Amino acid sequence: MPILKSLGVADPKVPRAGTLPLRSSRNPFEDIPGLEEESGELGTLPNGTSCHRRATLEKLAGLSPFRLGWAQGRRAGSPGDGPPRSFLGRVLPPGLRRSSADFGLLARLQGTRAHGDEEGPGEAARRLAFLRLGRGPKPRRASLAERVVPAGEAAPEPPPKVPEPPKMKEPLSVLEILSLIQQRELARADEHILELEAEELASSGGAPGPPVAEGASGGRRARDVALLYEALQRELWALVRETLAGPGPGAGAGAGAVAQLGQVLVQEEAADGRRGPGAARKLRARWAEAVARAARERLEAAAPGAPGGLAGQLEALRARLLEDMAVVRGRLAPAYPTGLGAFGVYLRGYHGALAEWLGASARRRLPLADRYALLHWHNQVYPREVLGLVDMVALENGELGPLLSPGTLRGLEDECVTDVKAQTRAALLRVLQEDEEHWTDAADWSSSLAQDVCELLEEHTERAPRISQEFGERMAHCCLGGLAEFLQSFQQRVERFHEHPGIRELPSDTYISRTISLVNCGPPLRALAERLARVGPPESEPAREASASSLDRVTRLCHRVLADMLFQELQPYFNKLMRRKWLSSPEALDGIVGTLGAQALALRRMQDEPYQALVAELHRRALVEYVRPLLRGRLHCRSARTRSRVAGRLREDAAQLQRLFRRLESQASWLDAVVPHLAEVLQLEDTPSIQVEVGVLVRDYPDIRRKHVAALLDVRGLHNTATRQEILAVARDLELCEGGALPPPRDRAFFSDIPVPRPSFCLSLPLSVGRLPLSRLARPSLACLPLRPRPLSPSRPRAQR
Repeated sequence: MPILKSLGVADPKVPRAGTLPLRSSRNPFEDIPGLEEESGELGTLPNGTSCHRRATLEKLAGLSPFRLGWAQGRRAGSPGDGPPRSFLGRVLPPGLRRSSADFGLLARLQGTRAHGDEEGPGEAARRLAFLRLGRGPKPRRASLAERVVPAGEAAPEPPPKVPEPPKMKEPLSVLEILSLIQQRELARADEHILELEAEELASSGGAPGPPVAEGASGGRRARDVALLYEALQRELWALVRETLAGPGPGAGAGAGAVAQLGQVLVQEEAADGRRGPGAARKLRARWAEAVARAARERLEAAAPGAPGGLAGQLEALRARLLEDMAVVRGRLAPAYPTGLGAFGVYLRGYHGALAEWLGASARRRLPLADRYALLHWHNQVYPREVLGLVDMVALENGELGPLLSPGTLRGLEDECVTDVKAQTRAALLRVLQEDEEHWTDAADWSSSLAQDVCELLEEHTERAPRISQEFGERMAHCCLGGLAEFLQSFQQRVERFHEHPGIRELPSDTYISRTISLVNCGPPLRALAERLARVGPPESEPAREASASSLDRVTRLCHRVLADMLFQELQPYFNKLMRRKWLSSPEALDGIVGTLGAQALALRRMQDEPYQALVAELHRRALVEYVRPLLRGRLHCRSARTRSRVAGRLREDAAQLQRLFRRLESQASWLDAVVPHLAEVLQLEDTPSIQVEVGVLVRDYPDIRRKHVAALLDVRGLHNTATRQEILAVARDLELCEGGALPPPRDRAFFSDIPVPRPSFCLSLPLSVGRLPLSRLARPSLACLPLRPRPLSPSRPRAQR
């Protein structure tokens, strides 16, 4: 052992005092794989073992990191350990990066470790202690002063220290860069990747760079850069997903990682400017894509588990959007550099992901309720409750695009309109059929037809305008068309009901109640039609007119039926008018007033609008029936006293009828003056006053004709031809002035419903005519004869002149 003795190390076979002898002289490194014998005497280790083994890279691939560290020796390039060395221990030129072969080795090591058992920290510590035991204690060497200065003499002063030149920063290896990526020191790792990329460009002649060592492969370095970028992007996009999941316990650490992500994007954007358009990596665009992918995953995870069908899923999407955008606004966006516009990127990512989700939902065959929910959420909820709470100023490129294309929205609206048209038509006919079954039922029953129809249509006409104004107009036009068809069918069934021969077998009260129920359907349905016409487009006007026409026919028919029943009961009282007993007894008029007042209680169950129309019709018809016997010549006045009595009674009856119909809330006040005007014509004596009164009659009641005035003059007993012509001339002149005027409407017609006999003419004869006695010509009843030619007898031919 001369070498050991020269180093001051005792013989390992002889134990030193105070130490325990080794259990065996066997070399502890014989079991380490990857070490093989080497020819030639290489010396011995301090513990006395031989150094005839050396490590090979191929056999060290399966070693643990501790064995690998021993086999490799001290890490090449560490401070204070000499010049930088390669993985195999070769000395590298100053400033040159170690070979990237250990990147592949790391992949092999990671692959082996991934499929093998993990090594615990305790085992690694024991192996490290074992390795140190095998190497033995480090011998102490004498310093230079102890060697030069003899014992007992003072040591000279040490020479002044010369400042060492600053050491150059050594580049990191590929494994060390990968370790930085795994530790999420992303900004620092990206800096070293950019340096490595610059070296690769220099080696390929793309740009000047540091010298390249002999044997270095430019292709291997390019693969290392590509693999490092893949690893870097995996960590970046994983960080994007993790930070969106919620703040969690490490919110501060997450913000720091987001800041590093933003710094990497800034560095890479600057590097893209140096690389050129063809070689740009465009990490900023890929970051936006990663944000969109993360947003898509978040939305897809929120929607499926929501209850309530599509409406519930949309509500879950709204909640997730607001939650995530609050995280972006409060925690993520401030951590990014300002120039990246992080909030706008996240908002666009969620907007695009939501557009994909809604588009996929719109392409499915959805029920009508889900289509309504989708359109309402798209047009109202998302702009108001999501984008309305977002700072749109943060967007760099203006407003966001639509979630669904106009064609998709139009298609959804068309499907809604088609379904509503089909569903409402079937539902309305079903409701009408169910209601009609009770019309002939004698039991007490209240119709809800109008309410059911309004509810069926308003369900759609109220939802559609909340989606958009245009869609509301289309839906109103659709529902108005369906309503017009329904009302036409309703009118036909009401006509069949009143024409049915067995309907008269119902009790009178039941029949009146059913008729009132049918009339009461008119006002709400008419109001619905008017409202739909106002909301709908101009093309809705024909449907509105058709609806109004059907309702008018139903109302007039029911009013006529009720009025006929009432006046059939009143006819005996009207037959007693304008007779001698009428002048002295108010019995007839009292019966009329009492019967009308009693029936009005039943009619009051009718709604206001049709009730007012019915009372006005009853008012008009009652006065028509009152005046009819007067103009038909049932009464003739032969003296002024008789004319005065008749005029007074007419005024009393007119006042009593006026009080009755005011109590019944009649709005036909234009009828109150007709009987007083007729009384004035009968009572006045001078011709000019009669002419004035006739002029007032013709002005207030345009449908009066000369035949009516002539009949009134006959009742008055005015047979003077000249006087009659003067009075009738007033009516003729006013008729000529109004010759081109339209006839009054039905509710304003009065005299047109009163037929009178043919106009009579007065005979102007001499005192004696043939065999006709003069005494008979003096009778007033024969003074005026009707203008009616007598038919010739077939046995008596006309005499020839």
